[in-house]
Amino acid sequence: MKKLLLLAITALGILSCTTQKITTMTNAPADWKHTTNIYEVNVRQYTEEGTFRAFEKELPRLKDMGVKTLWFMPITPISQKVKKGSLGSQYAAHDYVSINPEFGTLEDFKHMVNEAHKMGFKVIIDWVANHTGWDHVWTVSHPEYYLHDADGKFHIASGMEDIIELDYSNPDMRTAMIDAMKYWVSETNIDGFRCDLASWVEVDFWEQARPEVEKIKPLFFIGEFDELDNPEYGKVFDASYTWTWMHKTEEYYKKDLPLAELKDLLQKYTAIGDSSMRAWFTTNHDENTWNGTEYEKYGVIAKPLAVFSATWNGIPLIYSGQELPNMKRLEFFEKDPIEWNGTYEMADFYKTLFTLKSNNPALRGGDPAATTTILKTSADDKILAYVRKNGNDAVLTVLNFSKEAVSFTIDDANISGVFRNVFSGPVKDFAQDKSFYLPIGGYAVMAK
Repeated sequence: MKKLLLLAITALGILSCTTQKITTMTNAPADWKHTTNIYEVNVRQYTEEGTFRAFEKELPRLKDMGVKTLWFMPITPISQKVKKGSLGSQYAAHDYVSINPEFGTLEDFKHMVNEAHKMGFKVIIDWVANHTGWDHVWTVSHPEYYLHDADGKFHIASGMEDIIELDYSNPDMRTAMIDAMKYWVSETNIDGFRCDLASWVEVDFWEQARPEVEKIKPLFFIGEFDELDNPEYGKVFDASYTWTWMHKTEEYYKKDLPLAELKDLLQKYTAIGDSSMRAWFTTNHDENTWNGTEYEKYGVIAKPLAVFSATWNGIPLIYSGQELPNMKRLEFFEKDPIEWNGTYEMADFYKTLFTLKSNNPALRGGDPAATTTILKTSADDKILAYVRKNGNDAVLTVLNFSKEAVSFTIDDANISGVFRNVFSGPVKDFAQDKSFYLPIGGYAVMAK
């Protein structure tokens, strides 16, 4: 990896007080971070128009569904040189401080953010700090901001020929990047950033950038990295991805792995602690396009995994169209709208989960007062059952992770009392009845 010239940066006085500021920001003040969910918006494919104004009309529906935080894929202009497809990748920026005209104008975006705020949403944008497109304005004005190969050419990002990598040993480039991030907070009043390929950028840049940008307002930072692999990044970001879990669950389903392997992996995530949170998901823009829809990847356990994402310790992340449900792989470099049909079959499913997540203290992500316990069942090779507790509040989640219907009991000292099923309403008193039946793809979520 590229290494920062520490003496040069220190001379600029940038690293002073970083640790104190980072600690303050990642531990709250914004309580909403611990009860939120994130809905990824693919503006290009969301509507036929593919604009901010067209998407804005969907805000009331998403509010009713319980969505709390809107994450917009990159909103900056797309480089035309070496672009892929007819429209190019949204992750190949031409300019960090302009709006992609495909989506509308800066005023359109500001209007949408303002309307979203009025409805109670938080808004975060994708931030692509590792690389730009080939004709980014910096390639002309500041070619020294980039890594160069031995022949002097811009260094192509690994496996992605339409993007070139920036040089984080250059303090001026770092300052310019931070200024660009500040621009969006100051100009449009966004609430944070989803940081693309965060671990491809030196962690000390994020340590430098976050407190500087947060001089404007407290922000939410979610990083595209897995803290199991990059623990040093956890001290900067509020939440991180769970790539290991996502890949392991797909492997579990397709290769019939022992359920014990998933439970062991969850213990490793738990061992990270609560100074940061994990974001759990079954699909996103990359997975949907390149690896398949959630139903291609997970088959009959897709819905149980979605329930898991909203009830385990952390925050749930869903992608445009999952409320349909979307069974289609969306094109990445071409116009390929989601096939909305006016019926949102999964909307109530997500509304139930998101409402419970927001309102029940037992499901607060990253709260040291909340505990998660995997329960003993009579079918531990097929059933994942766990209880989250916070004071007098408790949420029991029971998931059928097998490919068959299962009858079983939960006989565990960690569960007792009366619980109500949040989806169907029935009440279960564990002093009287510890039995369960879950069909294929079945789940139960019960609150105390």
